Amino acid sequence: MIFHSAAAQPVFERYEARAAADAARQKELGPAGLAVRDEFLLPVGKEVGALLHALIVARRPRRVLEFGTSYGYSTLFLADAAKMVGAEVVTMELADYKQAFAREQLNEAGLADVVDFRCGDALELLAADPGPWDFVLLDIWKELYLPCLEAVYPKLSEEGVIASDNIIDPAMWREDVRRFRAALHAKPDLQSVLLPVGSGIELSVKWSAGNPKL
Repeated sequence: MIFHSAAAQPVFERYEARAAADAARQKELGPAGLAVRDEFLLPVGKEVGALLHALIVARRPRRVLEFGTSYGYSTLFLADAAKMVGAEVVTMELADYKQAFAREQLNEAGLADVVDFRCGDALELLAADPGPWDFVLLDIWKELYLPCLEAVYPKLSEEGVIASDNIIDPAMWREDVRRFRAALHAKPDLQSVLLPVGSGIELSVKWSAGNPKL
C-alpha cells in the first residue's frame, strides 16, 4: 500500500485503468497518436510515483512544485505524501480542462486541501512566486525542461530536490533531454544521478559549498 489516504486508492485504480486503455489506443494509432497526445494520460507510472512519494516522506519538504499537472496522476502521489508531512503542493498546468479533471480526482481522494492548482504558462506562473521550492517534479513537454530548470534553479532551497521524468524514454525527445542534462551537470552545486526507474528519472540535489553538513 502506497497511499496514506484510503480514498486515494480507488482514484489511483481508475487512473491505472485509463493508463492501460490509453496505452492500447496509442499502440493502435502509432505515429498518428502524436496529433492527439493531449488526450492521453501519459503517467509517470506506479514505480516512479512510489519513489516520489517516498522521497517526499523522507525529505519532508515544505513546498512541492509540480511542472505539469496533466490529468493529476503524479499529483495524487505528491499530494498524499505532502499531507503526511504537512507540506503544500503547487501544481502548474497550461490546459485548464486537464487541471479541472485533476482537481476532481484530488477532491475525491480527499487531498485537494494540500494542493494549489495554478493554470497558465509555467514560466509566467513561476516568475510570480518567489519560492523557495524544496521539491520539484519536472514532467512537461521535454522542450520546456531547460527553460523551466533555469527559472526554478535560483529558487531551489538548499538540499532541495529536482526530479525529472522521461530522461531515458521516449527516445524521440533525447536531443532535448541531452541539452537539459548538460545544463544540470554544468551547475556545480547540483548533484545528479539518473535512475533506470520507469521511463528514467533524474534526481538532482542542491548541495552548495557552504552547506554546513560538508
